[in-house]
Amino acid sequence: MKSKITKAAMVVTLLGASSQLFAQDTNPDATGRFGKKEFRTWSIGGHAGILSSNTIFNGSDRDFNTAREALGYGGYIKKQILPALGLQADFLAGKVKGSGPLNQLGTPKYLGNNNAFETHLEWSAALTAVYNLANISINNENAVLIPYVKGGVGYMSSGNEVTDGTVTQQNHYKDGYFIPVGAGFKLGIAKGINLDFGYDVNFTKTAEFDGYNTGKFDKFSYGHAGIEFALGSKSKPQLQNYSSLANLRNQTAEESAALRNALSTAEQKIERDREVYAKEMGDDDKDGVANKFDKCPGTASGVVVDGSGCPLNAPATIIREKVIITEADRKVVSEAIKNLEFDLGKATIRDKSYASLNRVAALLVEKNFSLKLAGHTDNTGSMALNLRLSKDRAEAVKAYLVSQGANPSRIEAVGYGPNQPIASNKTATGRQENRRVEFTLY
Repeated sequence: MKSKITKAAMVVTLLGASSQLFAQDTNPDATGRFGKKEFRTWSIGGHAGILSSNTIFNGSDRDFNTAREALGYGGYIKKQILPALGLQADFLAGKVKGSGPLNQLGTPKYLGNNNAFETHLEWSAALTAVYNLANISINNENAVLIPYVKGGVGYMSSGNEVTDGTVTQQNHYKDGYFIPVGAGFKLGIAKGINLDFGYDVNFTKTAEFDGYNTGKFDKFSYGHAGIEFALGSKSKPQLQNYSSLANLRNQTAEESAALRNALSTAEQKIERDREVYAKEMGDDDKDGVANKFDKCPGTASGVVVDGSGCPLNAPATIIREKVIITEADRKVVSEAIKNLEFDLGKATIRDKSYASLNRVAALLVEKNFSLKLAGHTDNTGSMALNLRLSKDRAEAVKAYLVSQGANPSRIEAVGYGPNQPIASNKTATGRQENRRVEFTLY
């Protein structure tokens, strides 16, 4: 009775340990490790196969030289932590048999050909880690072939019966640890359903697993086939079967389509901007004021207009005479250039620039000078954007000067973008010097 209680306690302890390891559920959607997909990470499986005292590690060193295969069966509960790594609680039962002469020297009664043993696995439980070597599927996110290896530690209760053909000896059940290792592969036959084929070798801690103590640990193999079912919603893929390569291909295709759409949209926007720019910077009524700043479009040819493109109340008489540009005049223009500032990336003149521009406007009115305004930028941004910005800034200065009484027909506004730098664009200082509007009196 005490032995049964001890065995039950061992099983409960192993199950408790596996539950603790599985308790922290992996939520790929929350961590973001596998994108925003949700997966089924729990599964159960059952299997049956052949238990044998012969293993791939035997060589010529085993107690009984002939294995007698017997039926084994078991099952497992598995928690997938990563696409390539899972933990499972394994359960196995059945019989392991062997016969024939002993390979090591023993007492005389064991040297005959009628020796045999039969070990009954009352129960065994193990906690094993399963590592998927590959997830073979390129086009389908649900893998078709998954080779794996596994290893862990377990606890079992077993008893055996040994005979020399005449005398049979019964050995009581004993508990002990064992080390299971194995390899196999799974075939995905449906979403969340896999066939499982594997071969395990179990190294027992006790040297009397087969009833014969040679001083070395015994071992037995288990070749099996089974089936696995994923637990959870059928709409979610099984994490173990998830092919990141297929998912990457799908994501790449989706991103390529999105990029193509974005490029097409950007090209359409650029073309619309070009059309708007040509319309706004044109001068349909030829009055010297761009359409963007012209508040009186359609002015008749030859009509003198103010800075907003509207006719002046009194006709202006233009008297051309020889004018000499003095150093004082150049100083007024130089101060205007020095103090001229715009809002970042825009053609809006800042208030601190108005005082010096007012002096330039007064100079133009007083001496009837002609003025060329040349806008320039650095090479940051696209060529189209810089050409537009330089032209807009030159036009904005012209509009302001005209609003202060300057003759629009004597002011020319052009934009050169980044095409005429006066300093290197590789430094912040050089780029600042290149962002300018040049005033040329003549």
